[in-house]
Amino acid sequence: MKKVTASFIRIAGVGLVAGCMLAAQSVAGQDAAGRATRADAEKDPVLKAMLVEMDRSMTDLQLKGFAKPFFIQYRIEDVDDFETRAEFGANEGAQRTHQRVARVTVRVGDYKTDSSGGRGDGSLELTGLDDDPIAIRTALWEATDSAYKNALAAYAQKQAALKEVQTQPQADDFSQEKPVIALAARAKLVLDEDAWAKRVAQASGIYRTNAAVQANQHDVQYSNASFHARVTTTWLVSSEGTIVRKPASEYQESFAVGTQADDGMHIDRSYASTGKSLEDLDAPQAFEKHAVEDIASLEELRKAPLVEDEYHGPVLLSADASADTLKSLLANAVVAMRPALGTEARTNGPFASSFHARVLPDFLSVVDDPGLKSFDGKSLVGAYDYDDEGVPAQAVSLVADGRLVNYLIGREPVKDFSQSNGHGRAGVAGAARPAIGVLKISAQDGVSDEELNKKLLQMAKDSGLKNAYSVETLAGAGNPRLLFRMNADGTRQLVRGAELDDIDQRALRSSVAGAGKDLGVTNYFGDVPQTVIAPALLLEDVTVKRANNRNDKLPYYPPPE
Repeated sequence: MKKVTASFIRIAGVGLVAGCMLAAQSVAGQDAAGRATRADAEKDPVLKAMLVEMDRSMTDLQLKGFAKPFFIQYRIEDVDDFETRAEFGANEGAQRTHQRVARVTVRVGDYKTDSSGGRGDGSLELTGLDDDPIAIRTALWEATDSAYKNALAAYAQKQAALKEVQTQPQADDFSQEKPVIALAARAKLVLDEDAWAKRVAQASGIYRTNAAVQANQHDVQYSNASFHARVTTTWLVSSEGTIVRKPASEYQESFAVGTQADDGMHIDRSYASTGKSLEDLDAPQAFEKHAVEDIASLEELRKAPLVEDEYHGPVLLSADASADTLKSLLANAVVAMRPALGTEARTNGPFASSFHARVLPDFLSVVDDPGLKSFDGKSLVGAYDYDDEGVPAQAVSLVADGRLVNYLIGREPVKDFSQSNGHGRAGVAGAARPAIGVLKISAQDGVSDEELNKKLLQMAKDSGLKNAYSVETLAGAGNPRLLFRMNADGTRQLVRGAELDDIDQRALRSSVAGAGKDLGVTNYFGDVPQTVIAPALLLEDVTVKRANNRNDKLPYYPPPE
């Protein structure tokens, strides 16, 4: 199952979750050049309230004897969320929540040196759902007052800290960006909650209703399914003149099943279908087919032998396993985060000093393109038009012919990168930080899966090894769910109880011996939806060893019938 970062934010004791689908409502207005204007934005009561309060704050907000704000940003997120869960064929309940959260960022100082960092990052308030202008403005007023006080304190602390370091910052604190006005349609969650509750219950009971797998139903120790829908409308207004209204939506249906082998080892399988709309999810028959395959694989895994002694040699990662691996190793490495004060570093993270250096083999390239809405017929949940700082999304070439040529940047510049490239992304009520949108890894002269398997076996033979390994799916970095021992004659055997080691940034740079020509799409449902498009990867030297997981005793008596 693809990772689900189910976000539960608590503000003033209220739980926050979310859901999705685009409504037809849109405010469309244009100037003489065909662009939206402030007058068009003011037709939206939420934006009008934000703009009125912004004008008032920029005029009136100043504590006597202290600096006025040079920048204020208001961001309101309307989050509608529905989730239903079931286990063993019975529904466990559903939750529908709808909330709006206002996040206010106030910066004092100037673009070169401001109050950002620490407590200067912003303030939160819940606001009303009914578009009442006074309610919205009051929430913004309270959050602005708090954010301004925090900014003043943070700015004083930063000024003191700067006097204690010899090396001054290598870049400005905040980038100057051209303001934009973009008014997309609001989003609305529209779905049949009862139908989804029934569908999820049926999916969780497939292990005992489908004839292909019900014979082994007594071996199933858990079988659960869930459906999660999230829709968000974001309104963003800044003192620079940026006005953005943007929708986002994501849906996921998931299934998980588990058992134990005779030696007590826990065995788990899962699957998820994720998309930007209900139409993007698997049809019921297709979803059941995947669930049945997962359930059937439990019996195979129960009987599968444990991995042998520690193995060091070539390992083939499928496109699915490769996407999880590359997300883990690349997604945080290619973002530019401001380094600690007083250092000469360009950024933080494993690629902090890798600019223009080789980080992948020369036949691999990486681009993050949030404007890519679909690939190979699949919608991409990581796509967006404007980031959460109001900057238009840009396609960024990150790695060209194996060399790092760029970073993902928000509005906090780093050395050699003075402008945002539209990758300042935020979770609900969170501060904007650089993050991937649609990360695409492609190989020059990639080969077919059959050729990769042949090369895998040849590499094992050249190293004097009797066999090699192929990973079909992962459950977190280094934890294979489906691992096959590849024999010299081309046959393969399912094995269990393994973990992978030595797959890190160094391995990506020096151990990738080949890549597939076909790219797989993996959507990650979460507070910041992301997509990775990746090929299968053949690594020269990976450690496969016995996992030291706890093996619990089997149940003392059979489950109920």
